[in-house]
Amino acid sequence: MMFLLALSPILWLVLALAILKISPWKSCVAALIISLAAGMGVWSMETKYAIEAVLEGLALACWPILLVIIAAIFTYNLVLHTKAMDTIKEMLTSVSHDRRVLILLIAWGFGGFLEGMAGFGTAIAVPGGVLAGIGINPILSVSVCLIANSVPTAYGSIGIPLVTLANVTGFDSIQLATFTSVQLGVLTLLCPWLIVIVAGGGLKALKGMTMMCLGAGLAFFVPELAISMFVGPELAVVAGAIFTMGTIVLLAKKFPVEDPEYAMPDQEETKIDPSKALTACMPFILIFIFLLFTSKLVPPINQALMTIKSSVPIYTGEGGAPYTFVWVNTPGVLILLAAFIGGSKQGASFGEMFGVLGKTINGLKFTMLTIISVIATAKVMGYSGMTGQIADTAVAATGTTYPAIAAFLGSVGTYITGSATSSCVLFGKLQVMAMQSPTINAASDVQAWVAAANATGACAGKMISPLSIAIGSAAIGVQGADSQLLAFAVKFYIPFIIFMGAVVYFGQALVG
Repeated sequence: MMFLLALSPILWLVLALAILKISPWKSCVAALIISLAAGMGVWSMETKYAIEAVLEGLALACWPILLVIIAAIFTYNLVLHTKAMDTIKEMLTSVSHDRRVLILLIAWGFGGFLEGMAGFGTAIAVPGGVLAGIGINPILSVSVCLIANSVPTAYGSIGIPLVTLANVTGFDSIQLATFTSVQLGVLTLLCPWLIVIVAGGGLKALKGMTMMCLGAGLAFFVPELAISMFVGPELAVVAGAIFTMGTIVLLAKKFPVEDPEYAMPDQEETKIDPSKALTACMPFILIFIFLLFTSKLVPPINQALMTIKSSVPIYTGEGGAPYTFVWVNTPGVLILLAAFIGGSKQGASFGEMFGVLGKTINGLKFTMLTIISVIATAKVMGYSGMTGQIADTAVAATGTTYPAIAAFLGSVGTYITGSATSSCVLFGKLQVMAMQSPTINAASDVQAWVAAANATGACAGKMISPLSIAIGSAAIGVQGADSQLLAFAVKFYIPFIIFMGAVVYFGQALVG
């Protein structure tokens, strides 16, 4: 009975979002109320501590999570406003006349880049729309984007799911990012092959694409792993996507793929001026430069900026610690700075840019309320003892095999909320507490390995999330597409999550 009460906010979210189809912000606010009622009524959490837990959740949600999300989406919206995105699309579609190459470039490379920079459905909506716009079957366009968007999800919006997971669990974000890259490694390498098989209607589509698929997989995985290990999660997928797009373009030009069966209709050749191309990409280039040079790779800048911070005691109960606001060296601030400089270079006035920022914030108001509610709910559940109760029960049921279901839990969180960040908030601490239980009593590195599995599982959940399906369906405007896309995605979700369960379970031994 106690287990069900501890699980009541999560059960409510499943019921509200998946069955009753209540809007996410209403469902999550209700979940917060349920967690407060259970925490105070059953676990005897004092009113003072309950309020402090909610306030700490509010602080974490606003700084840095919502700041990064707003800044990333603002950058994307600004590039749309200045029409620079049209130039970027022209650059992409001029690379090849083979639809397999274009699908790989746009869905895998450009989609990964958009996920790393903005997230929140842009990596499905934009590439899906571009592919449909150049004559690819609309359902196929979104289907390949759902596959391509799976493995980069953990690093979406400048790595915010993993940054959040680090905040929730207390582990170093570099360690979590590295473990996530390793866990996803095989799937990252396989993804381009799967995309081409789906794009071409079977294994026959791989003919002539071996070098392209191999290059696209390695160009994504190697930089992602390297950046994860030495910088952190913020730029890992962005770097991987940039190298992937460069590799695909290089291979397409040096070793052109020409198969009449997959040839695109002749399109008008457009030559893009290099300076115009540079200007179109300017905000994204500046984001990459700013985040790289303020990272731990450049200690003097990193350490100087990290001193500009404030530590504030918010939750004063057992297990609480002062919350630290880093005022300058935080991705959201740096992204906003890059966006304003890049937008100015593209010809937008400050009035226009502030207008786009205002519209962005207004458009995200319900998303903001949803995230604040989810994080506050997780804080109340954690501090009251509800999360501990769930972890104890899960371990009692699975014993030492618990790590095999860690990724599945992460996928459930993303399926429910549509967000890898929210999944990491809901289940990240639970994963760690399960591994700390007397039954398992895992070493710190193994705890971090299983915590990372939450982000890994979130990638699988993103494919079948109703939110992802709805975004893809809206992007192509095809009636009844939702059921077709879901049926397609489930076929990939099931082997994905089974494989990840095995990787996490057997990988413990290597980490330990």
